[in-house]
Amino acid sequence: MSPSSGLHRRIVAAAFALCLSGLPAVSDAIADTAPADCSPDRVMFPTRDGVQTIRVEIADTPDERAQGLMFRRALPAGQGMLFIYDTPREVAFWMRNTLIPLDIVFLDAAGVIRHIHPMARPLDETPIPGAAPGDPDPARLMALEIAGGEAARLGLQVGQPMAFPAIAQDRAAWPCR
Repeated sequence: MSPSSGLHRRIVAAAFALCLSGLPAVSDAIADTAPADCSPDRVMFPTRDGVQTIRVEIADTPDERAQGLMFRRALPAGQGMLFIYDTPREVAFWMRNTLIPLDIVFLDAAGVIRHIHPMARPLDETPIPGAAPGDPDPARLMALEIAGGEAARLGLQVGQPMAFPAIAQDRAAWPCR
């Protein structure tokens, strides 16, 4: 990737913005990664161990977001639910009627992980905020629910970009082809 490429400029801009916000810079793994081969049924994250792919169900209507993963008894590794909002907003989740522990990964409008809540407790109605305390920009466009412990197993970290076609590609930290 040449320093003059559009992808390089977006990565540098995202890293700069994240550094200013006090978050770690975008993962080194993205530096040599070409635009992603995106699909509407999966999300991708560049990690130190390579690109991690998660098959997702989409929850992008109020009813789908309200239902989420309630009443499910299992969520296989490599699968999850991606909650997509019309515009970035402050969000909070709870585990009402959710029978399995979940990791909840919160992403901004560029598709960058801004907060990870690991091992949310089944059936707990305590609100889980989408932003860490002190985050200067708590608006989230998406949240990804995966099985409890999966975020650590996959090497997901705050500051990593996610590739997905529903992210506005002109500002995606890791755009699709």
